[in-house]
Amino acid sequence: MSGTLLIKNGHIIDPANGIDTVADLWINDGRIAGIGSFEGEQPDQLVDATGKVVCPGLIDMHVHLREPGQEWKEDIESGSRAAVAGGVTSMCCMPNTGPHIDHAGIALQIVARARQVNLCNVHPIGAVTKNLDGKELTEMRELSRAGCVAFSDDGLPIWHAGVMRKALEYSASFGFMVIQHAEEKALTKGGAVNEGWISTQLGVEGMPAAGEDSMIARDIMLTKLADARYHVAHISTAGAVELVRQARKQGLKVTTEAAPHHFALTEDEVLGYNSDAKMSPPLRTEADRLAVVEGLRDGTIEVIATDHAPHHEDDKRCGLSCAAFGIVGLETMLPVSLELVRDGVLSMSDMIAKMTCNPARLLGLDSGTLSTGADADVTIFDADATWMLDRNKLVSKGKNTPWHGKQMTGRVTHTIKAGRVVFSDGVVHE
Repeated sequence: MSGTLLIKNGHIIDPANGIDTVADLWINDGRIAGIGSFEGEQPDQLVDATGKVVCPGLIDMHVHLREPGQEWKEDIESGSRAAVAGGVTSMCCMPNTGPHIDHAGIALQIVARARQVNLCNVHPIGAVTKNLDGKELTEMRELSRAGCVAFSDDGLPIWHAGVMRKALEYSASFGFMVIQHAEEKALTKGGAVNEGWISTQLGVEGMPAAGEDSMIARDIMLTKLADARYHVAHISTAGAVELVRQARKQGLKVTTEAAPHHFALTEDEVLGYNSDAKMSPPLRTEADRLAVVEGLRDGTIEVIATDHAPHHEDDKRCGLSCAAFGIVGLETMLPVSLELVRDGVLSMSDMIAKMTCNPARLLGLDSGTLSTGADADVTIFDADATWMLDRNKLVSKGKNTPWHGKQMTGRVTHTIKAGRVVFSDGVVHE
């Protein structure tokens, strides 16, 4: 977009540059022009951000867009619309599509489609193994050249230790990051919820915390052997958080992310056979939730990511045991995460860093900052605005959320992509 945009009198928070001040933000020809007053300059467009937070556009590094193959659940266009409605200007889509993102042609197709939609940056995550079967490595270098920014078999674990070792060793030679859906299927197969009193009470198979912990423990040993970059997706147990904490203390290149549902909700949400609270890994105990919160507080967990997993209503309204895993999260990430600020767990700057410059650094993205000359991807939100979440008003095709009917605090007012206002006043602007 050509022209000048002035975001006036906002509380600018840019963790990448240590900025936390009330000031004006100037955008010119799609790039950040600077912070402060420009004598005599008259903007072509003005956004009054008085009383609101102005920060880099949010980055969600764990999203399922379902395209290609399951477009009735979500597609790149609807996912991009949901993203900007939630203040997200860059997102990374997981490879469990149909066909999978296990060869360059699919990655190129996704990148091209996202550019055509032109609402949000979409970066593919390439598959680690062909057909996500955990047996034969993909051509990671070719996938990287096609736009893939990391590699994962999410939502399946890389179950074979020998294959995982080879993946880590190969990725280490190029600096790629391997993202693991940490689940030992021999322990979790058939499970629908966390194993414990709740699963017993409901009479459904459970997924023990040991299924996550044991896989991470194995992978940390392999990461040390390969001197590789290893990232745990959607961490959910106290044991897993401690394993990552100790690995980082040893200087290993181990990182992790937490999804808002794992630091805000517990397994109690599935009582009454609530399939909208069914996800993998499952919601855990209060002790696990508090451990995830502490991991966010002390920096063990560097990133907040949604694991946005939209499903058709039919996939969720079929009984708890057979319902699909996953919830939508793009439009709820910010208000749920703001609870960490209100509870004194994180400063506003720390929370924003976990959704901007931290994932950008891990993935090598040229975003997540308001530095002069950077692409003008900006999110503006009212941290105190309250609203009731109605699943039927979500922009995503997926309506599967455990927050339906609950009051949320914090709302995005504007999302700006490359200097263009793509969301404002509750409306997505094509």
